[in-house]
Amino acid sequence: MITDIQTLVSEATGLLKSLIAIPSLSREEEQAADFLQNYIEMQGMSTGRKGNNVWCLSPMFDLSKPTLLLNSHIDTVKPVNGWRKVPFTPSEENGKIYGLGSNDAGASVVSLLQVFLQLCRTTQAYNLIYLASCEEEVSGKNGIESVLPELPPIQFAVVGEPTEMQPAIAEKGLMVLDVIAYGKSGHAARNEGDNAIYKVLNDIAWFRDYRFTKESPLLGPVKMSVTMVNAGTQHNVIPDRCTFVVDIRSNECYSNQELFDEIQKHIGCEAKARSFRLSSSHASPDHPLVRKAVELGRVPFGSPTLSDQALMSFPSMKIGPGKSSRSHTADEFIFIREIEEAITLYLELLDGAKI
Repeated sequence: MITDIQTLVSEATGLLKSLIAIPSLSREEEQAADFLQNYIEMQGMSTGRKGNNVWCLSPMFDLSKPTLLLNSHIDTVKPVNGWRKVPFTPSEENGKIYGLGSNDAGASVVSLLQVFLQLCRTTQAYNLIYLASCEEEVSGKNGIESVLPELPPIQFAVVGEPTEMQPAIAEKGLMVLDVIAYGKSGHAARNEGDNAIYKVLNDIAWFRDYRFTKESPLLGPVKMSVTMVNAGTQHNVIPDRCTFVVDIRSNECYSNQELFDEIQKHIGCEAKARSFRLSSSHASPDHPLVRKAVELGRVPFGSPTLSDQALMSFPSMKIGPGKSSRSHTADEFIFIREIEEAITLYLELLDGAKI
């Protein structure tokens, strides 16, 4: 395939600057979705829309072919403290584009779109769906989870997130537990009451020390961290209630339900999971796209951070321009050369690929 990469890069960077200038905080992405939908339709493509999710199917869609999803998200976190530049005013300096969402994940949104439009001009052995989804940063139920049932069956997904264009073929899942112990209040000066704080100590120590037996070659062990504790009303009152929160990062060896069931066997306090839906994901190292990525010099790895992969029932690979360490930081930026690398590599990876 003969491609003018510089033209695609120029188009992508221009689109990225336009998107940066439109605030698109999670659950407030309507204007950005409107702009992107109009941009795609101006390219002569039909779009689908549900809420603030926008998608597009490749021409001559054939259900007898496998389908590849290209996905990234248009929402951003709120600007953190410390910005010296204006988060919603794109600026280009020394080969960098600054602005909120430039790295996470605007560069992936625009790079994947240019690749999608380019591949739609060719004949491939697979169908393509491009999906710019919303609410990724908050794992919202009106994001990709609400759209996937509306789409044709998907065999594999490329998820655009800042990975320095290295393929994450496994990703840790997330389960958050709210744990509570009950006691009986009393005056701290007298030998009365039943201190709820003391009732959680053994369970907190268990979460600190317990190790699940199955470890993942890419993701390592399940990680459990007690991150919040709350009890008491004042210094002289024995607390009758103590709560704590546990952040659990699962690997692909366990479902979140399996982890919860095992935890219940070991703790004495009452525990409730906020959700079981954010599962660990995994793609086989033998998948043709993973093997092709390796042939192109890429190194598969396991990602500790969560993305919309957690809500996909089909295998996926997270790969995109930028660095994860720049996400959610002040003066966020993307190098223009990273967008060029992304478009080039995506095309090399996907043109003529088997799904």
